[in-house]
Amino acid sequence: MGRGRDWNVDLIPKFLMANGKLVSLLIHTGVTRYLEFKSVEGSYVYKQGGHVHKVPANEKEALSTSLMGMFEKRRFRKFLIFVQEYDENNPSTHQGINVKTWTMKQVYEKFGLDQNTADFTGHALALHRDDEYQNQICEDTLKRIRLYSDSLARYGKSPYLYPLYGLGELPQGFARLSAIYGGTYMLDKPSDEIVMENGKVVGVRSGEETARCKMVVCDPSYVTDKVKKVGQVARCICLMNHPVPNTKDSLSCQIIIPQHQVGRHADIYVAAVSYSHQVASKGWFIAMVSTTVETSNPEAELKPGLDLLGPIEEKFFSVSDLLEPVDDGKESQVFVSASFDASTHFETTCLDVLDIYKRAMGEDFDFTKVKHTLEEEHE
Repeated sequence: MGRGRDWNVDLIPKFLMANGKLVSLLIHTGVTRYLEFKSVEGSYVYKQGGHVHKVPANEKEALSTSLMGMFEKRRFRKFLIFVQEYDENNPSTHQGINVKTWTMKQVYEKFGLDQNTADFTGHALALHRDDEYQNQICEDTLKRIRLYSDSLARYGKSPYLYPLYGLGELPQGFARLSAIYGGTYMLDKPSDEIVMENGKVVGVRSGEETARCKMVVCDPSYVTDKVKKVGQVARCICLMNHPVPNTKDSLSCQIIIPQHQVGRHADIYVAAVSYSHQVASKGWFIAMVSTTVETSNPEAELKPGLDLLGPIEEKFFSVSDLLEPVDDGKESQVFVSASFDASTHFETTCLDVLDIYKRAMGEDFDFTKVKHTLEEEHE
């Protein structure tokens, strides 16, 4: 299995959408100058019957995909063209659809798309985690599909990026950036108490020392009295010496198994990375299978994802609680994030980051501040 230093295993691997908000946030902070991203080689979706298909995201792929029959392909192609050409200020591109009032279910019906097509569109393109979105206003979902297509167009193989040497490079990059601005990182320093006075945070105590502050941003593990359990996530890290089968020997990929395809309420996610991202020894692959727990046998719930991986050399299974803050933190100035969900992308986490920013700063983050692209940052 090579040298220990060749391995950088993320316990909760997540991919970044190339044109997504998280990449914009990272560019804005300046931390991307310390990071090197590499595109993920494939984006796939599972269809009932055990088959894995590349996610079709443009007109050409819509006509060549084996996900659907000939007539459905044409209907889906028309839908994708509508999404790409839609311009809020140009009524001729609306095709009679009002994105402010129509539900996504109505849009699917207008284009005549069947349940399977709606499944992979909503879950593998728009990255929704359940089917509630079908009864909601369609504007957000159409923007999500457009984001997927635009991100795919940027790098070609898939819309996703992953840092070389894994996600551990993110906090390391921020530590270097912090030092430039006079910040101090205290690694492996126990947090014994969040010190409060008159209901507001005034510091964080570690042993006999207290760091004074006006605000604390933390994850749920630091403030068990300020969070509630809303569910559980099952994860299995798998070490393999081969690529994931049926992915054209991709050295990295994501597979989404939509809930209806395996008779569940929540999707199952598979994220695979390898030595190409410098996270494993030469010839080795790391796959993570994850889902939201629905039964008393969480490991069995991951079986549809594990079955897609082929022979597995080592497996590491875990179940963790999903925790959410019980209040917005404005009164105490302790702003708590939610636990990482089962998804293998950062889209939901990014929404949580933006929500914390709004709660802490009192305003939405202004994305017009972001003046550069990832490519320009590395020129």
